[in-house]
Amino acid sequence: MSDAPWWRGAVTYQIYPRSFMDTNGDGVGDLPGIIDKLDYVAGLGVDAIWIAPFFRSPMADFGYDIADYRDVDPLFGTLADFDRLLAKAHQLGLKVMIDQVLSHTSAEHAWFKESRESRDNPKADWYVWADAKDDGTPPNNWLSLFGGCAWQWEPRRGQYYLHNFLTSQPDLNFYNPDVRQSVLDNVQFWLDKGVDGLRLDAINFCYHDRELRDNPPKPADKRVGRGFSPDNPYAFQYHYYNNTRPENLAFLEDLRALMDRYQDVAAIGEISSEDSLATTAEYTSGRRLHMGYSFELLTNDFNAAYIRNTVQNLEAQMLEGWPCWAISNHDVERVLSRWGNGEASVRLANMLSAMVCSLRGSVCVYQGEELGLTEAEVPYEDLQDPYGITFWPTFKGRDGCRTPIPWNDGINAGFSVGEPWLPVPVEHRALAVALQDAEPHSALNGFRAFMAWRKSQPALRWGDIRFLDTPEPVLAFTRRHGNDTVLAAFNLSNEAVETSLSGLDTVTLINGHGLARGDLVNGQLLLPGHGALFARIG
Repeated sequence: MSDAPWWRGAVTYQIYPRSFMDTNGDGVGDLPGIIDKLDYVAGLGVDAIWIAPFFRSPMADFGYDIADYRDVDPLFGTLADFDRLLAKAHQLGLKVMIDQVLSHTSAEHAWFKESRESRDNPKADWYVWADAKDDGTPPNNWLSLFGGCAWQWEPRRGQYYLHNFLTSQPDLNFYNPDVRQSVLDNVQFWLDKGVDGLRLDAINFCYHDRELRDNPPKPADKRVGRGFSPDNPYAFQYHYYNNTRPENLAFLEDLRALMDRYQDVAAIGEISSEDSLATTAEYTSGRRLHMGYSFELLTNDFNAAYIRNTVQNLEAQMLEGWPCWAISNHDVERVLSRWGNGEASVRLANMLSAMVCSLRGSVCVYQGEELGLTEAEVPYEDLQDPYGITFWPTFKGRDGCRTPIPWNDGINAGFSVGEPWLPVPVEHRALAVALQDAEPHSALNGFRAFMAWRKSQPALRWGDIRFLDTPEPVLAFTRRHGNDTVLAAFNLSNEAVETSLSGLDTVTLINGHGLARGDLVNGQLLLPGHGALFARIG
């Protein structure tokens, strides 16, 4: 047994409420729907759930534009529903993490409605306001991630306000101590309710440069997107001044001090910066965040060298903190489509889940990964995501990974008796939970088998990591916890491979993981297509 806190090495299942389960027939998933399916989630063998925003919101960005941090939007249910959800999850042994969006609010939030009215009201300095330049243009060249200028003119004040995302998501002014305290008070409300952790959205965006300096241009060959595509004008700048400011560190320490007053809680910070790995290491050092979560494995890059270099890079910099890895979420193309090269399969789905769950750190698994769902093709006329509508057709937005979970092969795949907010793809019906339940070799049952097996492997949950020098397409490393050392090797291709693994001590194969199984014969590693090998060394 380990005395590690629950979140170290934990697998957290991300629930996107709109698309999980609808119980009232309005076509949108809700909190009662999550409650109804919690037994399913617990049966996956995960340790926790992370629920994307369900707070009161006009839904311009589907809940990431919050109008009231302390209430549930009627679309999703009530505070009483959340209390029931929390109680049932805890009864099933699941921890509950919730999204907190601290850097900005909705334009419909009472704070902003007051702030925009004049330059001398009690909330006048609660958002980032700035005068126009002499020619009427915005204060600087900062751009919004969702397209266009990051400044919006407000005629009531005769000033611009900052929005790093949609125009309806104004940025809070964290230089104001009253803002910082009010944000912490909102967090405390949910900690007092008994949540076990927070997933902190865009946590490096809380502070801006006080001098409002222009961001410098980025050369075309450096325009690599993390959460945005390289042809988005946002990629044309180095974002030195509109996010990841040094002042943010003190706020993270204040947030951690609040959380330290509660037992067994944790915070995961979502970080997308110019050097996300360095920022993740910095944000998880000392008494700051418990874990950091970056977009570095949410990219199109898929080869053993990229994964190895990414993890080693973070390991070299993260001397105190604890990583959290993800290969899918609600903002990026589903991993089976992104990394599957059109060859999505049960083997690939199970191997990818096992691979990320074998790295050192905690893991976030996005709903539908356990089913082997691919990215849905959502036609333009059905798009809901303003991000995709703006950048269509080169970037189709985030709707393709947000389509409803298929529960059965009935009407709307059992998600809703009403018209779903996004269409259920025909190809997803064949992957419905009810159908996979009955198929012993399905992706779902393979996922369950691996998660159950992983719980019996302390080295995979808490051990350190050392990579072996293997050629493409083999990713191999050892995990060591105390006297227990486990070798893990994965074939990232669909063709069988053979490679030499020399210099290892006595090796004993470990079975029971449920993946296409490799072998080790006279120092030769043999792996079937999308297969894996686990072995105990010594």
